[in-house]
Amino acid sequence: MLTDIALGQYYPGNSLIHKLDPRTKILITLFFIVAIFLASGAVSYGILWGFVFLIILLSRLPLMLVLKSIKPLWIIIVLTMVIHMFTGHGENVIFSWKFFKVTQEGLEMGLKMSMRLILLLLISSILTFTTSPIVLTDGIEALLRPFKRFGVPAHELAMMMTIALRFIPTLLEETDRIMKAQTARGADFSSGNLMQRAKNMLPLLIPLFISAFRRADDLAVAMEARCYRGGEGRSRMHELVYYGRDYAALATVFVLIGLMAFIRWGNALCVL
Repeated sequence: MLTDIALGQYYPGNSLIHKLDPRTKILITLFFIVAIFLASGAVSYGILWGFVFLIILLSRLPLMLVLKSIKPLWIIIVLTMVIHMFTGHGENVIFSWKFFKVTQEGLEMGLKMSMRLILLLLISSILTFTTSPIVLTDGIEALLRPFKRFGVPAHELAMMMTIALRFIPTLLEETDRIMKAQTARGADFSSGNLMQRAKNMLPLLIPLFISAFRRADDLAVAMEARCYRGGEGRSRMHELVYYGRDYAALATVFVLIGLMAFIRWGNALCVL
C-alpha cells in the first residue's frame, strides 16, 4: 500500500538522536554517505551495518518502521544487483547460459551496490524520523547560510526542500485514497498493456494534480496570512546550539570514515 511508505515521516521521541542538533544529523548523514563509498569489503560493510543499527538503537525507533523505508525502492535495489550480476566482468564464472553469464566478481559488485542503496535509504530515513520538518528547515538553512554571500537563497531553498519532504506522505495518502475511489467506480490500474495502463492512470493523475495545486494554494494563503516574507529579519523561537553530544557524534562519524579509509588503503600503505 502507498500509505506504508515511510519516507518523510517524523517519529516523535526523546532519545539521544532526537536531541542532536539538526546540523549535526545532516552532516552525519553526508559523512556517512562518504563512508559508504569508501567501504570495500565484508568487514567494512559489517562495520557500517553495525553503525546503522547502533543509531537505530540509540534513537529508540521501531526496527520495522525503519526497515519499511526500503520498501518503495526494493525493485530498484533488486534490479541494481541483477544488472551488476550479468554485466560484471570477471574470470570466476558461477553460472553461464547462452549469452548470460554470472561471475563471482559481478555478484560481489551487485551485492555491494545493493547494500550501498539500502544503507543510504536507512540513514536518510533515520534523519527524517528523528527530526521534525521545522527543525530540519532551520538546520538546512544554517548549513547553507555561508553560501548566501554567493547569492544562494539559503532560507528559500531550505523551505522548499522541507515542504517537499513534508508533503510526500500527504500526497501518497491522497493518491491511495483517490485510487480506492476510482477503483470503486470501475477503474482498472493493473490490467492491459503498457499504453492501456498509462491511459488508465489519467483518472488518478488529474484529481491528484488538482488536489496538489489546491494544497499548494492553501499553504501559500496560510503563509501570507501569517505575514511570511522569507528569511530576511526572521527570528526563531529556538536558536540552534551545539552541545557536547554533537561534537561526540561528529567525532564518531569521522572515526568511522578514517576506519573505512584504513581498511581500503591500509594494506597498500603497510606494504610500502
